[in-house]
Amino acid sequence: MVIKPKVRGFICTNAHPNGCAANVQRQIDHVLEQGAVKNGPKNVLVIGSSTGYGLASRITAAFGSGAATLGIFFEKPGTEKRTGSAGWYNTAAFQAAAEKAGLWSKNLNGDAFSDEMKEKAIQIIKAEMGKIDLVVYSLASPRRKHPKTGEVISSTLKPIDKAYTAKNLNTDKLKIEDVTVEPASQEEIDNTVAVMGGEDWQFWIEALKAADVLADGVKTVAYTYLGDKLTWPIYGDATIGQAKEHLYQTSRQLTEQLSDINGEASIGVLKALVTQASSAIPIMPLYISLLYKVMKEEGTHEGCIEQAYRLFSQGLYSEQPIIDESGRYRMDLPELNKETQAKVEALWPQVTSDNIFELTDYKSYNEEFLKLFGFGFDEVDYEEDVNPVVDFEA
Repeated sequence: MVIKPKVRGFICTNAHPNGCAANVQRQIDHVLEQGAVKNGPKNVLVIGSSTGYGLASRITAAFGSGAATLGIFFEKPGTEKRTGSAGWYNTAAFQAAAEKAGLWSKNLNGDAFSDEMKEKAIQIIKAEMGKIDLVVYSLASPRRKHPKTGEVISSTLKPIDKAYTAKNLNTDKLKIEDVTVEPASQEEIDNTVAVMGGEDWQFWIEALKAADVLADGVKTVAYTYLGDKLTWPIYGDATIGQAKEHLYQTSRQLTEQLSDINGEASIGVLKALVTQASSAIPIMPLYISLLYKVMKEEGTHEGCIEQAYRLFSQGLYSEQPIIDESGRYRMDLPELNKETQAKVEALWPQVTSDNIFELTDYKSYNEEFLKLFGFGFDEVDYEEDVNPVVDFEA
């Protein structure tokens, strides 16, 4: 079939296999250009490996450190009548590239929150990998089926204590309009923490440790975003912020639990980027569009793969890592530079529906959004008849 993007709101409902392959190859090329990560990992488990920072982390581990990688994700394969998800095609492309490069790579497709998936991963690790020296936890799901209770829990994107009204970019209508988000109830806060906090990360590490598949000196990292003044009401002082604080507290607890094998759990703080998750958060499309404009002008803009490579080379495996007083790896510092934020804040009140393309870099925002699903790559012929069925072992 000839595949063109079908966009509804903040979701693209289809994906292009060749475009996703191009996206993966560009990230591989970046890592190869940067060179090997000194003292990098050799056996890596990536939980949430098919898109965004999880995919970039897997690519960095494999092509920057020659690591064997086991990727876990929940994606849909294509059929003769319907395309697969972008994450499915990304993983197919990664798998093909890893095999070509002689790198060991396996995949598990299913519910990463389940005990069954944890057991499947442990069996593969025991049979084929040896002990894991890095566990990347990069799940981004709006809901979670709790493995102990069976309850399906949904997260919310809401402020706490009081309603929040702010300028927002409606990407459907390309209009600037105010959006008001009502405050979360305590139940909504608790549910968001249950989905996006550190409980499942802890379950994973405890299961892996109990199965004796973690190497001495193992590292595990989970990702977060902090932001600054403009994004704080909806991201920091909000349900997501509560979940991310729980994630941080979990990292401290896990470090204690791993102390007998000299292990460490840490948080990687990464910059705001166009991802499937960030597109759904009120104000973020406008903020990111302005941020891209400012950081590109400053020459400091980075995408997922640049951030992931720096996290490995200047954070996790650096003798002098970029960390804050809480021990978190801070790859987001260029975004939070005072001058950078001041420029974004100065532009914020000036943006109207009439000057979006002049004052922001919405053009790049939209292009990056479509590239998440494999659209907009110059090297891909989008008039070509392509097979949406792409098979690999998962």
